[in-house]
Order: sequence, then structure tokens, then C-alpha cells
Amino acid sequence: MSDAADEKLWFAMSAPYQNELRVQKILDRDSIESFIPMAYKVVVRHGKKRRAWLPAVSNLVFVHTTRAIIQETKKYIPFLQYLTRLDGGRNVPIIVPDVQMNQFITVCRSNEEKLVYLTGDELNRLGKGRRVRILGGTFDGVEGTFVRVKGCRNKRVVVQVQGLVAVVLAEVLPDLIEVID
Repeated sequence: MSDAADEKLWFAMSAPYQNELRVQKILDRDSIESFIPMAYKVVVRHGKKRRAWLPAVSNLVFVHTTRAIIQETKKYIPFLQYLTRLDGGRNVPIIVPDVQMNQFITVCRSNEEKLVYLTGDELNRLGKGRRVRILGGTFDGVEGTFVRVKGCRNKRVVVQVQGLVAVVLAEVLPDLIEVID
């Protein structure tokens, strides 16, 4: 039986000053699994507009490893920091459950052009919605919340990760949605 210290967990980390891809390159070199939500963005370089594949959320990196390895890794990547939450007066690292992370990765890797990422204040403005599961299609098995999102005509399915980030799916056919209670 594996010890709790040897258990691989998804740590939510921050890589300030747009160092996300640099961190991912170092982690890949060390064979440590990581995930950065990416999206196409229009950037202007030398007066010309072009589409670039960039991190969708600034400074956010998810790292899948053990506590011991992440502690060791942080020693030689000084700009990699834990994202924390307050728990009993102490700041503890945010650990994302595997199921939640796997669903988030599934949605992000679909390369849908119409995915919208929500963070911070936008996330707080999301209303209460119904828990739903998508049956069939690209997002088969993904669970989320069916809510109205500002700027969207119809309700959308939102997949949220630990209150850090959420991704709003493009419209899903009502026939493919099952309400979970």
C-alpha cells in the first residue's frame, strides 16, 4: 500500500511574470507532469496582428507530483510558488482533486475556439446553477454547473477548478445534458 507522502497530487502553482512555459519546460525535463490551460490569443508584434498559442490564465500552472518532489523542485525553480488558501488561520497549498483536474484537462485539450476562461471576480459573479453531466460528444462524461454567463445568450456548462479558474464550454445541445442531484 502506498504511503500518503508518496501519493501524486495536483498542486495549483503560480509562476509570476509570465514564466509558465519556462516552468513547464523545466518540469518536462525532470519528467514531472504539469498542465497549463492554453488558448489562441491575438497578439500584436512589430505592428502586425497574429494568433499565438499562449497560456489562457496568467501565472497558473498545475503540477502533478508528490509533496516531497514538489518541495525539492521549488528549491531550484525559485519563481514557482504555491497557490494557497486559508485553513484554520494557516495558508495551505491548494490541491485539486484528480477527478476535477481530469475533467478540466479534457475540456481544455479539446482545442475548442469558443472556450472562455473565468478567473477571480468573474468567477465570484457566477450564480448558483444545477449540476449536470454531458452525455456524448467531445465532452462526454464531463460534469459541471449549468449557469447563465454574462455575455452569453443561453445558459452554458461551466467546469470549475477549486475556485481558481473555470472554463465555459461552447453551447451544448440540451439533449446531451443530464441533471445530477
